[in-house]
Amino acid sequence: MKTDKTISIPLDKFIELALYDKNFGFYMKKNPFGKRGDFITAPNITRIFSEIIAIWIITFWKSLGSPKHFNLLELGAGNGEMMKVITETLKNFPKCFNSCNFMIHEKSKFLINLQKKNLRNEKINWINNLNKINFYPTLYIANEFFDAIPIKQFFKKKEYWFERFVDLRNLKNAKFREKRTNIKNIERILKFEVSKNQSIIEYSPKTFKYLNTILKKIEKNNGGILIIDYGYLNAKMQESLQAVKNHKYSNILENIGDTDITYNISFNLFKQFADQFNNLDTIITNQKKFLTTMGILQRAEILSKNMPFSKKTDLFYRIRRLIDKKQMGELFKVMLIKNKKNMFNTGFQID
Repeated sequence: MKTDKTISIPLDKFIELALYDKNFGFYMKKNPFGKRGDFITAPNITRIFSEIIAIWIITFWKSLGSPKHFNLLELGAGNGEMMKVITETLKNFPKCFNSCNFMIHEKSKFLINLQKKNLRNEKINWINNLNKINFYPTLYIANEFFDAIPIKQFFKKKEYWFERFVDLRNLKNAKFREKRTNIKNIERILKFEVSKNQSIIEYSPKTFKYLNTILKKIEKNNGGILIIDYGYLNAKMQESLQAVKNHKYSNILENIGDTDITYNISFNLFKQFADQFNNLDTIITNQKKFLTTMGILQRAEILSKNMPFSKKTDLFYRIRRLIDKKQMGELFKVMLIKNKKNMFNTGFQID
């Protein structure tokens, strides 16, 4: 990993190096998914998760008036498993399937090759620049996408704000440093007072560039973005930066390039940003409510009818991982941003 060893770099630049350096970055050189990887995402726990998402996509497509052409664009498709199941499921609904342009936006060349291998029998377009997609209504799917985008951290001490940096003069003994900053510069970019009533701010410049591009597209061309990720709803932001290696928490400053670095999303911050778009509406629930409302338990019962007891037990163990409040059920949130004129709320119905 090439760095200027004479200076410290902002935290987001450090994370960018650790995750996306073309030679040494965590996501650029290996498959981090599954039992042999560092973590397991919902589509790799059970294919029923992706089937449920596919059924939800069909209902959302219908809410748009069943357009003859629409784009389904997955942001950060991992090993391609979710997109594979979605395409297989939509084939059972030919009108929707034939109307759909399937797209993936992926930064890692390693993962693109893995996705192409997993999806070799499907018509998929890999999109590098989101600004260049066509004018059809687009549904963006972001499952554990935004948590992997590098963040900045700011801490308030008395009346001053400090930004976190990483000192890389000695890669084997990297250290955090703090530098005083003017938080108003961040607020001018976001166009709202993010520091109000906060003592900690976790903020990803790239995330809000993505959101700005996507939400402008939704306003202009219709569609929506479905965000599924771990995070919290509290207005008060918290420090949540963490590293994971071999399914266990790790030291962020150790094993650089061999450890995943992630954080819990402030969905309230996402909503504040989206609220600046006058024609858009935001609705949110947790993963347990979304999946159970969409019928995941009923689907599991149907599939398990003729299964041996051991396989049935395994299936419901996997389902429980997705919806149990002590596992992914409440930690993971599901957010939909769409046009206000579209009254669609499937999966988000209020109790």
